[in-house]
Amino acid sequence: MKFYLFLIMLMGSVCVAKSQTPDSLIYEIHSYMIPMRDGVELNTVVLNPVHQSGDLPIMLTRTPYGAGDVQPGDSLEVLHKNFQFYSMAEDGYIFVLQDIRGKYKSQGKMEIHQPLVHQTNKGAVDESTDTWDTIDWLIHHLKNNNGKVGIAGVSYPGWLALVGTVDPHPALRASSEQACMADLFLGDDFHHNGAFRLSYGMEYTYEVEWDHTTDSDFPFPAYDLFDWYLQLGSLKNVNQKYFHSRVPTWNNIVKHPSYDSFWQKNSPLSYVRTVEVPQLHVGGFYDQEDLNGPQLMYAHMEKTDDKHINHIVLGPWYHGSWARGKGDSISLVSFGSHTGEEFRRLEKKWFDYYLKGIGDGKFEEAYVFQTGSNVWKTYEQWPPLHSTIRSLYAGPDQRAGFTKPEGSGSVSYISDPQKPVPYRTLPIEATYGKGSRWRPWQVEDQRFVYTRPDVVHFTTDTLTEDLVITGEVMAHIFASTTGTDADWIVKLIDVYPAWDNSSYKMSGYQFPVTMEVFRGKFRKSFTNPSPNGSSRFFSACLRPCSAISALNRVRRGPFERWARASVSAARRCSVLAPMPSSARLTIRFCADSSSASTQDRRRASSPTAASSFAAGGASRTSPILAASFPRIESPVISSRFAHCGPQ
Repeated sequence: MKFYLFLIMLMGSVCVAKSQTPDSLIYEIHSYMIPMRDGVELNTVVLNPVHQSGDLPIMLTRTPYGAGDVQPGDSLEVLHKNFQFYSMAEDGYIFVLQDIRGKYKSQGKMEIHQPLVHQTNKGAVDESTDTWDTIDWLIHHLKNNNGKVGIAGVSYPGWLALVGTVDPHPALRASSEQACMADLFLGDDFHHNGAFRLSYGMEYTYEVEWDHTTDSDFPFPAYDLFDWYLQLGSLKNVNQKYFHSRVPTWNNIVKHPSYDSFWQKNSPLSYVRTVEVPQLHVGGFYDQEDLNGPQLMYAHMEKTDDKHINHIVLGPWYHGSWARGKGDSISLVSFGSHTGEEFRRLEKKWFDYYLKGIGDGKFEEAYVFQTGSNVWKTYEQWPPLHSTIRSLYAGPDQRAGFTKPEGSGSVSYISDPQKPVPYRTLPIEATYGKGSRWRPWQVEDQRFVYTRPDVVHFTTDTLTEDLVITGEVMAHIFASTTGTDADWIVKLIDVYPAWDNSSYKMSGYQFPVTMEVFRGKFRKSFTNPSPNGSSRFFSACLRPCSAISALNRVRRGPFERWARASVSAARRCSVLAPMPSSARLTIRFCADSSSASTQDRRRASSPTAASSFAAGGASRTSPILAASFPRIESPVISSRFAHCGPQ
């Protein structure tokens, strides 16, 4: 959710700056307090190019992370190369950065991700009305603007860009929500399929809401927080020992442990109803915070896109990495080209057309990067419709394959909450703290949990043909636990060859194509949870997110490549209860050829229940082989673990 703009770099002297920097990157900086309709004033920083030629459009970014520290009076600044819109600056834009109400230097009160209320409460203010009032002030008070405004942002500013297009000001001509936080219970930030992400939820809510004049780092007593969180106990201890009910969003998380009316009203699905402004959704397949948001909102808004102004870009990125940097790799994983720079050229083309009238306005419906082959693909719809639907089955001897297993059986293990499976390698640093490895963990080599006795693997035979996974990924689990609840984690892993001459560090790498968690008590309903019956088998569907990846067969040498499905689960601690005891968890498989139950299918395909995507169209570059869950609506892959027995 957190993404800083790296806005400007103050040079020691304007003369030095001019000698080293193109004139087009030298900007005047001004600050204003812009009044909203209720009298609250918002701190706003405006950057005007010094050598402006003609009227220019305005690019607006609204943020809770600080618009910038501007000294009294006007000054000259040089745009830093890490500025999000650096590539657009050379051709002339007026950039506007604004503290949202209640943060940093803006007046008013703030709580994280509040729903829009002006639609049902006449006279009410929200982030949509604040955007409208800001744009109206800008076009009437800033000199030499052309009357056209674009809005964009990453993460929380991405959500602000999204909601700013609801009942928009007539001057707002284009938007790009990037990694927007959408449904905070089903798939973004705080929860994934109802499973609460403790460290991120605690640290982020403290950061934003503890002190509204700045961002706050929780004062942890250690660098490695694995043991600290393990010893924290139930969630009630956070308020009793540390927050003392001073953090509103944390209070709401504790108060609303299921998908009740609070979370449903909080979701943009309830208040973003249609596409009113051309929208470019942007997301990363390895976004550790808001992978779901752009894809969920694209699919939701696509249903009413009669003007064909709703588009999506998905690339091989962690949270916000497309906005700066080359984008050619994450850690050891190479993508073969500068994908970040390639995206920023597309972003410039988008806003140049809608705000300056440059170009033909022809944009593909979906731009999606295919990892493995490391090429960009374009689609008429996303996810693509015309794919080969295949299912990946678990079987005896912990093998997996695309044919139904002949035998039946199960695999059991003990889950000990005092020895949990870490989601990444230790140390577990503070999320945004010094030395944090939070950003790239979704591409981390999965060998760090491969040998644990509480992680179950099902591995295919050596790949004999290239396998391309495109679209939605679905897992159907048939399992049991002697406890009352568990968080189940499913991963689809590309196991690299045992030796790689071109990059020896990638030898045997276990690359997570996609992975996701699901809280067992929500297997029937996110709104009405129910405990698991002790040792009784249950079925559950979960979507480990969209993916597009080429798993290439090995064409030479004795080295093999496999696909692997991994399942683990952890006993979870409730809001008020003490730490639970160990439990035996069992994954079951059999030769039953029946497909998922009607109820499971309905839940899996419902956007409000499981954040499913809309169906897609054909690739324009090459045929696609998609291993997928067997339903017609959209192509997905199914790791069908133990689909048998009573429902």
